[in-house]
Amino acid sequence: MDFNRANWSADNCSVKRTLEIVGEKWTFLVLREAFYGARRFEQFHEGVGCARNVLTDRLKTLVEHGLMLRQPYREPGVRQRDEYRLTEKGTDLFPAVVALMQWGDRWVADDAGPPVKLSHRGCGGAVRVTLQCEGGHSELTARDIAPAPGPGALPSGRG
Repeated sequence: MDFNRANWSADNCSVKRTLEIVGEKWTFLVLREAFYGARRFEQFHEGVGCARNVLTDRLKTLVEHGLMLRQPYREPGVRQRDEYRLTEKGTDLFPAVVALMQWGDRWVADDAGPPVKLSHRGCGGAVRVTLQCEGGHSELTARDIAPAPGPGALPSGRG
């Protein structure tokens, strides 16, 4: 089956639906900080650098969509507060964050180089995201990929 874009609707596109949740700059930066180990509001605020109300809204969105869990904690003599922990759904976005970092390191990093390097805890090797098919072919690029309608594809009514 040929994937003529004009024949297929983008209304239920997975990229579109994902971006409706995480497609705002501050949201991805909150996720970045969570992957770096932030759990508390002040840690996120310091790392992300957005207005407090914006951060509150982004954390709320991530919790509402199941990417983070809100867990109460209380330090002695202080009111109860919340920590935010990534769920499995949230940690599944880690490759997307690494891919953005990898692209940024190549195309927009300072002349001094990348500000953060990721390495495998087990061997110390550099970490990077690559595309691989189930047949074992790796280092694939957009030119190696053939889109086709999936089981959820909807006709556009235009083709």
